[in-house]
Amino acid sequence: MYKNKTLAAVVPAYNEQLLLHLVVETMPSFVDHIVIIDDKSTDDTRQVALELKERDGRVTLLSHQVNQGVGGAIATGYKWARDNQIDMAVVMAGDGQMDPADLPALCDLVALQDVDYAKGNRLVFEESYKLIPKVRFYGNAVLSFLTKIASGYWHIADSQTGYTVISLKALKAIDWDKMYKRYGQPNDILVRLNVASMKVRDVPIRPVYNIGESSGFKPRQVLWPISKLLVKMFGWRLWKKYMIQDAHPLILFIAMGLVLLGLGAVFFVRLIVLWILQNQMPEITLIIMLFSVTLGMQSFLFGIWMDMDKNKDLR
Repeated sequence: MYKNKTLAAVVPAYNEQLLLHLVVETMPSFVDHIVIIDDKSTDDTRQVALELKERDGRVTLLSHQVNQGVGGAIATGYKWARDNQIDMAVVMAGDGQMDPADLPALCDLVALQDVDYAKGNRLVFEESYKLIPKVRFYGNAVLSFLTKIASGYWHIADSQTGYTVISLKALKAIDWDKMYKRYGQPNDILVRLNVASMKVRDVPIRPVYNIGESSGFKPRQVLWPISKLLVKMFGWRLWKKYMIQDAHPLILFIAMGLVLLGLGAVFFVRLIVLWILQNQMPEITLIIMLFSVTLGMQSFLFGIWMDMDKNKDLR
C-alpha cells in the first residue's frame, strides 16, 4: 500500500519480451498489484509474463484475443482496478521507459492532495530537449498545445506521456469502453476527465530513452490522426459540458468565431480569384474578409478565455 491507499500498476505489453522482466523486477514494494495486459503479442511476451507471475505473487496476467492498441490495453487494466476497488492505478509501460523513482511524487498528489489524475511532464525536465528524440519532442509540444484547447486543462503539458496515476473516483467516472484505443489515448482521457470535472495536475519526471525499447511511433501515422481526434473531442466536450450538463454562453462565442473564420477563408479565396481575373484588388471583398477574420478571432479567443476561467478549479 501507499499512504494507506491500495495501488495497482497497469502494464500494457505488446512484444515486450526483452524488457518486461525489468519492469516487474524494479517495481516498488509498495505496489500491491502488477496487472500485465498482453495485447496479442507475436513474441514471447505472454510466456515471460507467466514466468514473472510464478516468481512474484503480485502479478496478474490479462490477455487480449485481438490486438487493441496501447489505449485498449490500458483500458483493460483500468477496468480490472475499478472492479477490484483499487484506490489508485499507475500506468507503467512494458518497455521500461517509466522510472520507478518518479512514482512517489505522482502517487502523493492522488493519495494526499485530492487530485484525481496525476501525470508526468517530461518537457519541463532540465535539458529534456537533449534527452527526448527531436521528432518526439517537437511533435509532443504541438500536440500538447492542441490538447490544452481540446481538453480545457491549460495548466498541463506533455500530453503524450503515459506515466500517470488515476484515482478510483476517476476510474468509476469514465466509460473505458468508449476511450480511444491507440496512440491518442492520453489525449482522449484528458478530455473525458474534464467533462467529468476531475482534477488533473502535472509532475516533472525524467525522460527515459535508449534502454533497448522498440518504438512503433511513426510521426505521419500518429500526428494527423491525433489532431483529428482532438478536433472531434473538442466539439464533443463543448457540447457535453456547455450544452448538455450546463448551458454556458462561451459556446456561442466559440461557434460564432469558427463561423466567421470560415467565412473569412471563403472571402480570402474569392479575393485571390478576383485579383487574378481582374488584375486589381477587390476592395469590398478585402474589407469583408478582414472584418470576418478579425471579429471571428476575437470571438473565438474570448470563448477560449471563458473556458479557461471555467476550468481554473480543476488543478
